[in-house]
Amino acid sequence: MNTLKLNISTPDGDAFAGEVAKLDLRGIEGELAVMAGHVPFLTAVKPGHCDIMLPDGEEKKAVIDGGILNVAKDKTILLASGFKWA
Repeated sequence: MNTLKLNISTPDGDAFAGEVAKLDLRGIEGELAVMAGHVPFLTAVKPGHCDIMLPDGEEKKAVIDGGILNVAKDKTILLASGFKWA
């Protein structure tokens, strides 16, 4: 399974750093699913769910208070104003 590097940071520090298979969350224009090889983009993220699928298929669920998502060629960074595992 192809993976992407994901870093989730908050004002309190790093909430997650590692390889993931998929990231699902809510952008300003609707639901987003980011996987390896996704076209680079930058968007604001709305408060709500943040679902992470790990390379082994395990799904981790969290809630974010909104932020900025930067999808680049080599890594994806989510700067969240708040993050809590569900």
